[in-house]
Formats: sequence, structure tokens, C-alpha cells
Amino acid sequence: MKIKGIFICCILLLLAALILFPQQEVVMSIKEGIPVIPLAIPQFIVHSTSPELKSVSQELHQVISDDLNYSRVFQLIPKSYYSYIRPLNPDKIFFKDWESIQAKILFVGEVSENEKQDLLFEGKIYDVKSGRFITGKRYQSEKTILRLVAHKIADEIMKIYGERPLFASKIVFISNRDGNDELYMMDYDGQNQTRLTFNKLVDYMPAWAPDGRTIAYTSYVGNAAVLYIYNPYEGTRKEVASKGTNFAAAFSPDGEKLAFCSTIEEGNSEIYVATSEGKNIKRLTFNNAIDTAPSWSPTNREIAFTSDRGGTPQIYIMDAEGSNVRRVSFGGNYHDAPSWSPAGDRIAYVSRVEHLFDIYVQNLRTKQIIKLTESNARNESPCWSPDGRHIVFTSNLNGTIQLYSIDYDGFNLRRLTSKGDNKLPHWSQQKSL
Repeated sequence: MKIKGIFICCILLLLAALILFPQQEVVMSIKEGIPVIPLAIPQFIVHSTSPELKSVSQELHQVISDDLNYSRVFQLIPKSYYSYIRPLNPDKIFFKDWESIQAKILFVGEVSENEKQDLLFEGKIYDVKSGRFITGKRYQSEKTILRLVAHKIADEIMKIYGERPLFASKIVFISNRDGNDELYMMDYDGQNQTRLTFNKLVDYMPAWAPDGRTIAYTSYVGNAAVLYIYNPYEGTRKEVASKGTNFAAAFSPDGEKLAFCSTIEEGNSEIYVATSEGKNIKRLTFNNAIDTAPSWSPTNREIAFTSDRGGTPQIYIMDAEGSNVRRVSFGGNYHDAPSWSPAGDRIAYVSRVEHLFDIYVQNLRTKQIIKLTESNARNESPCWSPDGRHIVFTSNLNGTIQLYSIDYDGFNLRRLTSKGDNKLPHWSQQKSL
């Protein structure tokens, strides 16, 4: 079904080896990353007496603040500190005031509207210590897409500091909130949850293409598990494979290939690869075991997957052509659902220990394993954020099956869904605005 109005773009003006040893120790915390940047975001200046525009300005400010605070790159200066300094005058900024409350970066915003009552926003970023103007941009958009505008502004700030954009990314998932397992989509923070399919069939295991516009997923048609490629913005759907059971699709990061699992030939699950349009299907694995859950490396050269060829489900890596297969998980008798991080240095996966399912992260460089979740809940289906600092996953922590996100070091757990049961999330790997 064609979905209208999901994808609305605002107008932007002035766009200024790997071998792990058995019985490896599990490390429960890590110390790494860049120091956070203290950032001050005073309330935006509103060039109007309109109560509506003031409300718009406050919401815009709140969303941008929430985004940057979530980033793990910036640390927002507490609002209470602002009472110790002079009110902001954008034409004459007293940088010593902002330095006195330990701000390193100052983001100044001004809000107005044109004759069509479109939102006009101008943002400027300053280095506080030197008083130097770093950059600035102007945005014009309809007020109805305020949150999208805010996310794009926050993403632009991230890019200035060499970080990948995150906040305009989407998460696709499966939900039965309307009585049937269907595809849904939401913003990274759980807002704007939107139903995508209306087919009264059981949909399963969605995966974004790198362009963020198409989704590969499985739909059960009668007794067949059919793999489709679907564009929710245009309402188009194309069949990839219908013979046997077809599932666990994964697009390569360059968008040229599609890996998936199928029982099309011998009845057991093997991994296949096709073009991103679903053509020229080629088999990659050949054995009597169950091979499933392919996940591409960010270089497009390797695929991580789950196989029980050694007797129990474990994580393996193979070259993209199916050769050079090697096992990378040891210890325990159940490891599944690998998800390769955007930086290529980690793989998140599910491990079962004494009937408990938790999310772990294996660092491929340091050979350390980090346990992210620790509860009596069933935690599954991990998937990395575009910037590699967060993971979305499924958990029945509160009784029902819901989606949560957690930071790469096990902090900042947040619940994203609440209606019905929600599962199998996949985070779009947004590369640019």
C-alpha cells in the first residue's frame, strides 16, 4: 500500500586475526571513546509575539537538546547554570559568561516565520574559549514536520564534529498492536510510530537497504515464506524468492547485494546472495547444518552468520563469496543473531546462559566480550545505530515484548514501544542528509 506523507523533506537553505581463545573472560564494562564536549544551548530567540511560534521554538529546542544529549558526544550544560549569566544577546555575545559555566561550544538559535507562516530557523555555533564563529545555517520548513527539522539540525551539528548523522534515522520492526504481525516504522527515539503494511499476513524479519527507502522482509503467504523488497514511500513491492522458506535478509552496506536464508534446495537453511534487486541468486553455504542470520561487515567483504555445524549455534565469519569460513564464538552452547557494528570493530549477538538470553558485544580487535543486558528477561535481536554508539533490541523485561535501546557500554537503557508486542527491529544505517 502506498504510504503518503511518511517521507517529507524540509528545505535547507545556505547549506554552508581475528581468532578468539576458548574460555575467554567476559568483561562487564569498558573505558573508551572520546571525551564529551560541554555544549550550551540557551532557549532560542523568537522574533515574534505569536504564542504558537513561541511554542514551536520551545519544542524545537527540546528535541535538539534531547538528540544531542543522547549522542554520547555532547554533554549539555544544565539549564540552572544559565541563571548565573547575562541574558543572551545574539548580536553581542559575552563569551566569558559562557566560559564561566564551563561551556566549550555555544549553539545560538533564532526563530521567525515568513508570510506563509513557514518556520524559519537560523542556528550558529561558536567556540566559547576563542569567541570564534564556527558555522551557521538557515532552515525553512512547514511547522508540521518540526521534529524532522530538529533531527536534521542535530545531525548537522554531529557532522561538524566528524560524527555520522543519527537522529533522522528510522527503525523498522514487527508489531501485532493492530491484531496481526505487520511492518511498522518509527523515529530513532520511538516517536512517530507508523504502520507500513496492511496485508493481513504474518510479516517477519525486516531489514533496511542502505538508502533508507526500501525494506526487505518475509511475508507468510499460505505455507510459503516469501521474501519481498518493499518501498513504503512509493507503495511498491517486489518478490525475491518464494520457493521454500526465505528469511533473514540483509543488504550489503554498499547497497549492491542482498544476503538471505532459504531452504529452497535441500530443505535445510543455507545462506544465499543476490543483487539488491533480488536477481542472480547464488548459494554461499553448503552443508547439512542450519546456517542463518547473515550480517555484512561495513567493508562489504565479509559476512557474519549463525551456524550449528559444530553441534551448537555459534557465530562464524566468511568472505562475501562464501569462502574462508572461521568460527569466532567459543564457550557456551548458544550464540545467535550477529550484528556487525558500522565501524567494523564489534559484533553484537545473543547468548543463552542457563536459559537466560542476553545481548553481548564482542570486540574483534581487543578480543574482549561485553555483556550489555543483565536481567531475567529474554533479550534478543540486536541491531546497531548508524553511529555505532547504541543498539536497539527486543526484550520482555516488563512482561510484554517491546523494543529498547541501550548504549554500547550497557548504559542509558530506554524503552521505545509500548502497544502490543514488538520485535525484530532494524535500524536504518543513515549515511548522510
